[in-house]
Amino acid sequence: MSEPSARAAPAARLEGSEHWADKDGARLFLWEKCALEPRAARGIVLFVHGSSMASQPTFDLEVPGRENSSAMEYFARAGFDTWCVDMEGYGRSTKDRDNNAPISQGADDCLAAATYIRGLRGKRPLLVYGISSGALRAALFAQRHPDLVARLALDAMVWTGEGSPTLLQRRARLTEFRAQHRRPIDRAFVYSIFNRDHPGTAEDRVIDAFADAILKLDQSVPTGTYVDMCANLPICDPQKITVPTLIMRGQWDGIASLDDLLGFFEKLPNPDKQFTVMPGISHASFQQKNYMLVYHILLSFFTQPEPVYRG
Repeated sequence: MSEPSARAAPAARLEGSEHWADKDGARLFLWEKCALEPRAARGIVLFVHGSSMASQPTFDLEVPGRENSSAMEYFARAGFDTWCVDMEGYGRSTKDRDNNAPISQGADDCLAAATYIRGLRGKRPLLVYGISSGALRAALFAQRHPDLVARLALDAMVWTGEGSPTLLQRRARLTEFRAQHRRPIDRAFVYSIFNRDHPGTAEDRVIDAFADAILKLDQSVPTGTYVDMCANLPICDPQKITVPTLIMRGQWDGIASLDDLLGFFEKLPNPDKQFTVMPGISHASFQQKNYMLVYHILLSFFTQPEPVYRG
């Protein structure tokens, strides 16, 4: 009787490439990972981060023993040219300008990143994924520049904010957020992201690795997205988002109510649209225990065949 075969060793980490895009005097850091020659990739993915952390901790996280912990590597090995960008005020991008990096500015950052990628990799519309306030940045970018977006995935999205327990609590500090351009973050704050909705959806070792990566780059982050999400919703108009769109909502995510998102979804004009509820997920879905489910949903949407009959 033959011995059971040994489990294959985890694949070595892919090498990444850093890039820099200019935006009206600001320098934006971009990070690329691709397992193929980039022009042979099946598509180009742009990942857009949220309010409280830069792009690499969110999308290229390494956790020893946690296979496919990096979303960028997972999608790169699936044949995509993957990119992420630090919004102005975050990570390695410009932080010294006198602004609080609101969502509209983040949509401009997406345009600067897309323009740079387009100049380097050719005129291929992007597959765009945004999470939390990154979903709002990505949605507004797609609303303004539909020709640059092939498919749009919005995770932990919020539209009007009605029925959101997270935003209800956050509004109590709105005066504080309006009074300063940056707010401090620490390890306890990172843990609060995972404990505020439904504790237990993420492993402590993953949260610790996430916090390490976040705090290595930032000890404070801009207040603009918090101000916008507390006081200036809605930011984007679903009726003007004409690209194929996927709405992804974690089962326990408190950033938006189900009714709020269903109202947004109903108004999207393109019939090529999907709404999915992700079981066992709260916020920060790529760092959850059920992260492979999230990857599956997103990969399926990004590889969906184009309709051959539209009526």
